[in-house]
Amino acid sequence: MDPNRTMKPAFGNGDGAAHLLHVAVIPDGNGRWAAARGLPRTAGHQAGVESVRRLVEAAPSLGIGIVSLYVFSADNWERPQVEVVGLLGLLERFFIEEGQKFRETGVRVRAIGRRDRLPQGLRSSIGAIEKLTTAGRRLQLRLAIDYSAQDAILRAACRMISSLEISRREFARVLGLANYNDGPAPDVDLVIRTGGEQRLSDFLLWESAYAELVFSQRLWPDFQASDLEAAVEEFHRRDRRFGRIPQAVAG
Repeated sequence: MDPNRTMKPAFGNGDGAAHLLHVAVIPDGNGRWAAARGLPRTAGHQAGVESVRRLVEAAPSLGIGIVSLYVFSADNWERPQVEVVGLLGLLERFFIEEGQKFRETGVRVRAIGRRDRLPQGLRSSIGAIEKLTTAGRRLQLRLAIDYSAQDAILRAACRMISSLEISRREFARVLGLANYNDGPAPDVDLVIRTGGEQRLSDFLLWESAYAELVFSQRLWPDFQASDLEAAVEEFHRRDRRFGRIPQAVAG
């Protein structure tokens, strides 16, 4: 990838206004990557951390303003305990090690999903990196930990029962407040899933209603900046009509 190259801005909201892309990533394939090398699954998760670093470094130059990364789903608690403990410990170390670098490079880190079931050390490291990087404006990195889109929508729907306004905009606002302790849930422009599987796996279902989907055969530890660039270029080739017909046909 040419570091001097600037990608054209995305037009992801359907009204002609340019904005930075929101890219959601489902990083699949760590376990298979490790198994192919005769290594424990935890080694695959460790290798996947390097892919996260490459993703964060490359994203801004490709016109990406938000990256939402599916790190640990609510269903992942069902995995063997040794893998769960290893993965959560890896996350804690990642937050501790990367905080200062993210602050210096303008990356704001936010965690979405439940926190009450996470180990205290991980909760503390999440709070620390969020506070440390709060001024970041170059890229927003949203990490989904103990996350389920269906549960998130259900919690927001329960809060809407007493609302005086019933609209998609208001629901997105409540979804953000109920599940992210943040502002309105931002629409996703592009979903990338690695590892060859083709499903959303309960990730950002509301926000991805009109997202473009790109499925990569790459296992996550092998995912490079060039793969991210290829996915963004594919996004720009798509004809995004948001339910409307092309202008040429309409005219």
